Amino acid sequence: MSLRIAVGGFLHESHSFAPRPTTYADFLQPGGLPPFSAGADLIEAIRPRSVPLAGAIAVAEAAGVDLVPLAWGFANPAGPVQDEAFERIAARICAPLSVALDEGPLDGVYLDLHGAAVVESFPDAEGELLRRVRAIVGDAMPLTISLDPHANLTEQMVRLSDAVVPFRTYPHVDMKDAGAQAMRLLLGRIERGRPWVRAFRTLDFWIPIGSQCTLMPPMQPVMTERAALADRLGAVELAFCFGFPYADFAGCGPAIAAFADTQARADAAADALLACVNAQEASFVQDTLPSARAVAEARRLAVGANRPVVLADTQDNPGGGGHGDTTELLAELVRQGAKGAVVCLINDAESVALCVAAGAGATVDLSLGGKSDGMPFACRARVEKLTDGVFTLTGPMGAGNPGNLGDTALLDIEGVRVVATSRKMQALDQAILRHVGIEPAECSIIALKSSVHFRADFGPIAEQVIVAIAPGPVVADPAVLNFRHVRAEVRRRPRVA
Repeated sequence: MSLRIAVGGFLHESHSFAPRPTTYADFLQPGGLPPFSAGADLIEAIRPRSVPLAGAIAVAEAAGVDLVPLAWGFANPAGPVQDEAFERIAARICAPLSVALDEGPLDGVYLDLHGAAVVESFPDAEGELLRRVRAIVGDAMPLTISLDPHANLTEQMVRLSDAVVPFRTYPHVDMKDAGAQAMRLLLGRIERGRPWVRAFRTLDFWIPIGSQCTLMPPMQPVMTERAALADRLGAVELAFCFGFPYADFAGCGPAIAAFADTQARADAAADALLACVNAQEASFVQDTLPSARAVAEARRLAVGANRPVVLADTQDNPGGGGHGDTTELLAELVRQGAKGAVVCLINDAESVALCVAAGAGATVDLSLGGKSDGMPFACRARVEKLTDGVFTLTGPMGAGNPGNLGDTALLDIEGVRVVATSRKMQALDQAILRHVGIEPAECSIIALKSSVHFRADFGPIAEQVIVAIAPGPVVADPAVLNFRHVRAEVRRRPRVA
């Protein structure tokens, strides 16, 4: 008889200081990932996508598992999830789980989670969801989860899971691999008939988003050592979550979880990785430039360069809770006469609607962007092209995932081109530019609303990357934010040199 395993997911990265909350509607049609899926349609909707659940499905189907689909939903990072949204999504996961138990025994549960969700009434949102699932299936049911490494991993999440598998990469090019590993561990847990023991450790400092990139030091050697320690010390899983340093609750920060056959092995692996990361604390800083200097340096480097200079507008990163609409970097490019530069993107449905009404080829006066911070950019723009904003991602992170920016306008503002959109999305994939007719490799300067994810697709074509500091909630140094609930030993230590 084949195994019967329930699968589902809930993914959100919540920024306590972002300009707007996250609603149920935000889960229904996100940009860059599949829309909310539930029930019989879930498996077919997720199987071809670049998400952890797709990797878990592939492993389970290869093993002949009978999958029981629950529900899966993702929303772009923003403010805390509203209670209504969480309750509706949790119900869509938990109710069919209860029905599945009425229909016959379950052998296990796999959940594709993010790990950095904050809900208005439940700061540890994933911990609360796992508590509800455990209340339905019981403590003995094998249950594994995959996580984004930006998870604020908590003791409750570790205690309620038989294994926790975060991605190993940032940019996240191994999402399907993490889901596959979580499913393999679930199958192993079912076969062994008893849980592994656990060890949980927290770190007392934040790791800035920009310093979490696994393509370069200091995080690259840390992750290499993580793998070596797991092998040498006998941990079936040694999970390192880098933390998402914008969530105002006590569990915010990096954490480690080790799963092994014995408590001694789990403790040894967790302690060894903790010592390794602590030894790198002083290295976890990031080099940045204010927007004016960043643009001036990009213009200098672009002279004679054969490849684009990339400006990362890190503090307005939609992937970290920014609204994708601040305009200081755009204004600086125009002011300095950076003709040929491209800004990807400005999220402003009102301005796009005016462009659509005017039509391609028209010149329009706009108050562009700035809806989140009250600082729009007044400009006269020529509408080069209009699209419906629908395309397919092609880069290493999201290949095959659907992109939907809503109505989109390519604008020319004094020689600086701007991709203006009706929905926000992190600028992590070259397909965003190609769908409006721009070949990224042929650009002189590209300004991207992203912190790190862009490096997977744009890094290989970049002459150089400059991290620019312009307004936005995804601040380079989280210590400047007015936290009330984060542990004092974490929030008092600045993270930018």
